[in-house]
Amino acid sequence: MAREIAKAYEPQQIEPRWADFWVKEGLFKADANAPGPVFSIVIPPPNVTGSLHIGHMLDHTEIDILTRWHRMRGYNTLYLPGTDHAGISTQRVVVRQLAEQGMNYRELGREEFEKRVWKWKEESGGTIQRQMRQIGDSCDWSREKFTLSPELSPVVREAFVRLYEEGLIYRENRLLNWCPVCLTVLSDLEVVHEERQGHLWHIKYPVAGTNEFLVVATTRPETMLGDTAVAVNPEDERYEHLVGKKALLPLMNREIPIIADAMVDREFGTGAVKITPAHDPNDFEVGRRHKLAEIEVMTDDGKMNAAAGAYAEMDRFEARKKIVEDLKARGLLEKITEHTNAVGLCERSKTIVEPRASTQWFCRMKPLAEPAIRAVEEYQPGKDGTIRMVPDNRREEYLNWLRNIRDWTLSRQLWWGHRIPAWYCKENRHVTVAREAPAKCATCGSTNLEQDSDVLDTWFSSGLWPFATLGWPENTADFKTYYPTSLLITGYDILFFWVARMIMLGIHFTRKVPFHAVYLHSLVRTGSGEKMSKSKGTGLDPVALNQQYGTDAMRFCLASMAAPGTDIVLSEDKLASARNFANKIWNAARFLFVNLDKFEESGTKLEQVAAPEVRAKAPHAYRGSIPLVDAWMFARLAATVELVNEALANYRFHEAAQNMYQFFWGDFCDWYIEWVKPELQNADREWATVAWKNLFAAFDAALRLLHPFMPFLTEELWHKLPQKGGAKSIALDQFPEAPAHWKNARALEEVDGIQEVVAALRNIRAELKLDPKKRVAADFSTSDPRVGETIRTNRGAIERFAVLSELRIVPRQQFEVKSGAARSTARFDVRIASSDTVDVAAKKTRLMKEIEGLQKAIASKERQLGDETFRSRAPEKIIKGLEATLAEQRIELRKLQDRLSQIEKDS
Repeated sequence: MAREIAKAYEPQQIEPRWADFWVKEGLFKADANAPGPVFSIVIPPPNVTGSLHIGHMLDHTEIDILTRWHRMRGYNTLYLPGTDHAGISTQRVVVRQLAEQGMNYRELGREEFEKRVWKWKEESGGTIQRQMRQIGDSCDWSREKFTLSPELSPVVREAFVRLYEEGLIYRENRLLNWCPVCLTVLSDLEVVHEERQGHLWHIKYPVAGTNEFLVVATTRPETMLGDTAVAVNPEDERYEHLVGKKALLPLMNREIPIIADAMVDREFGTGAVKITPAHDPNDFEVGRRHKLAEIEVMTDDGKMNAAAGAYAEMDRFEARKKIVEDLKARGLLEKITEHTNAVGLCERSKTIVEPRASTQWFCRMKPLAEPAIRAVEEYQPGKDGTIRMVPDNRREEYLNWLRNIRDWTLSRQLWWGHRIPAWYCKENRHVTVAREAPAKCATCGSTNLEQDSDVLDTWFSSGLWPFATLGWPENTADFKTYYPTSLLITGYDILFFWVARMIMLGIHFTRKVPFHAVYLHSLVRTGSGEKMSKSKGTGLDPVALNQQYGTDAMRFCLASMAAPGTDIVLSEDKLASARNFANKIWNAARFLFVNLDKFEESGTKLEQVAAPEVRAKAPHAYRGSIPLVDAWMFARLAATVELVNEALANYRFHEAAQNMYQFFWGDFCDWYIEWVKPELQNADREWATVAWKNLFAAFDAALRLLHPFMPFLTEELWHKLPQKGGAKSIALDQFPEAPAHWKNARALEEVDGIQEVVAALRNIRAELKLDPKKRVAADFSTSDPRVGETIRTNRGAIERFAVLSELRIVPRQQFEVKSGAARSTARFDVRIASSDTVDVAAKKTRLMKEIEGLQKAIASKERQLGDETFRSRAPEKIIKGLEATLAEQRIELRKLQDRLSQIEKDS
């Protein structure tokens, strides 16, 4: 049977086909009633506005690796996909789109605007879902969720109303962060602070009825128009005679009181500060203590309002310039000094936020935080109700934040989102909070009701994600089977935005933790260490890179660098290396399939694969049954499977990837295939058939091992295998196991010795600068009979690997170096004679360098083993390993010293 396989590896031809196949066949649909242990995970829902960025690519790669790994190991697996309605971001996108069409969204009205957003979502909002399918996310697409979908709205209302009934949600007037671009309040987490070089303006406030001035230093002159007091420290003797008097507010000619408050820092500026309760958080608290008026001087979009007098309708920063000019003109600006200030910016728009007083909805967080602290603080493996957090340093960050948590601002002044389920009677503004629209006011009975115009913070509905998507508050089959979810994987930058809130809300509503573990992956950075950013032009577009290098290469590259707690520095060089790895696998497969076709043409058919096989006629059968190379191959496979399983169980994706790379490229391609090549077309058909069976058994297992990391390539090649069974996809086949009969320490040790001999011979060839294709004779000597027997029975393989015409095995006492070059280890000596003149000086230099290195290594181990504290604490296995290595290095050192003495004697 001819198995067509293209000469060149072209992922662009392979990947779309299998991505469509997985979705159309519904291969990853979960069944809540299926048997087996459960692995469930929900996707961190990406914004519906977005497209795949590098953070998503890392996120989804790690989630999908673990999902595929569990599925292949027989778990009842659910990977639940979905997207977030992204209230602020989505509204901004559609508002901007409407503005480009000459429309003001406010003039459209709320109902029509919402229709426009839903239409936009249907037409343009599906980009990220399509890209998720393209990168091979093995989700159950039949369970896809959207945080604003109709079936989730009642769930969000239920959560809000329960918290309100429990006294955990309340409404209050406070000073909060306001974004003049997004036109909504923001929580503290949505404000990023940036150090900027600014100024302190020192302004003279005349004291009424006197010739004195109070000099006030401010970083925001435009807010002075809303000043309602000047404050000094009560212990500041410089100003005690002024407390209780009035100051005249410059430019506004309004008298304001001079008050004393301990909040004032005597050392800052002049020790006197302006108090603007409607525009500064500290001033707001002072204003409440002293019952000061709150005068707001700005509009929603950052312009000055009517209360700003002559500066009305100016942009806030234009007003600042004009105010400073006017103060100078009136002789009221004493000086301007340089000042570094931490400026608050809206996380989304990057606009400077304005503190503004408004009435908002809040959630009390302290009662919710306490059980969320215990869940992580008391974690023990297997302990119910606790959460493992990886890496450990994030655990302390999480605990510290929760211990100092502030109440959460829930309401947002948007039209796109879950509308707050609160209604007000128009007569008295009584509030009624309900799951459905009430017929009348719960307080006065009025039927003249209107719903709160605000929506909930997007993170509130996202905080319900792990259980809301599984049917809560109903006790559905999905909820019973898949909740708590097994694991959450996300970036550490949303630990507080999302992870902590899910834990708090999950425990509160379900009385169970929402997941048993949290893995907070690294961020992907540029070569200079910056966080990748599309807006700054420093981001790498994963969609374009997947097209260029292949999705499998991208996935493998990211995984190979994803060490817990360490950010990833991604470069195209590393992607090229991963692509080369995929190409290596493809070329190995092509070699196998092309040669298998030739073999089958002679009449032999491979109906099934058994591994490892017994080669009854093997002239060099290993220990009476299996040839050494096959025993070694399956022992290496078993060891790699165990290493990968352990690494993935501990989220050490980089270790799993690196072990697979070493196995597939080094062990399987460079050693195993090359070793058995002569046997594949052996005239003895029984012998060759068994060689093929073992080779394909190893290749099949290697593909299944690699599948979670490189799903497209492995799916393509798996379908070409002669022994492919009844499974529809490699994704539904079994992950390789490590049966006891595959494990073979003796075979590993013996092949390790053969590889060491080959490496020594290759080094000698390089030293002698021999033509790579020129076959030369070499001598081998050992005093260990076991090593000698291994080399003797595998002499043909060594001669091929080291390009030798002959490997002579000579007694130890007859081994000597007269010409050419040699290498020595504790177990053996090898040499290649050469008629060419050898640079004796260079040989001595090399030997002296090797001797120096060995002496340092020996001294280090002697110090360690001589340290009683170390010996008392180190495991016995470590001690014995050091002692064995030390003994070998001492033998090797003596050999090198003897060789150096001989060279010096001969010269």
